[in-house]
Amino acid sequence: MTDPDAPARSGRNETREEQLDRNWMELIQELRVLQTGVQILAGFLLTLPFQSRFEDLDDFQTNLYLVNVALAALTTAFILLPVSVHRRLFRKRLKETLVSSADNITKIALSGVAALSVGTAALVFDVTAGRSAGLIAGGVLLAVLVLLLAYVPMHLHRSARKQGEEAGE
Repeated sequence: MTDPDAPARSGRNETREEQLDRNWMELIQELRVLQTGVQILAGFLLTLPFQSRFEDLDDFQTNLYLVNVALAALTTAFILLPVSVHRRLFRKRLKETLVSSADNITKIALSGVAALSVGTAALVFDVTAGRSAGLIAGGVLLAVLVLLLAYVPMHLHRSARKQGEEAGE
């Protein structure tokens, strides 16, 4: 998605309003993808208490389960938040505010999805393979997600900026 604060040098022949409309639609598509993933994880979590083995969970596992349920609910709320903001700002000529805030909200939702993925993997590994396996799986997944969701985008941004500077832009 194009940064709403970036200069309009994208090579597209579009007005600022057209760019904001396009950015909004891209954000909505990204949120749809996030929503599906969170719904699947939340659905999985919500079925667990009805399984016979759920009663065998120790305190750590039960607490991790409850944290995951809370994360799923909060992440869902963040995914829905841009729609709510859109409803409140609709026809108020605040598209730039809408796109900018939705961009920030989406970043928080991505963090929620990452935390939920780590917590769910840690819980599943803990229950099926033991506490050490759960902690290792959670730690490894956390490291991989930090790499993929934080480092890779920052690295790509730095590389693109460096290439732009070398090209004399």
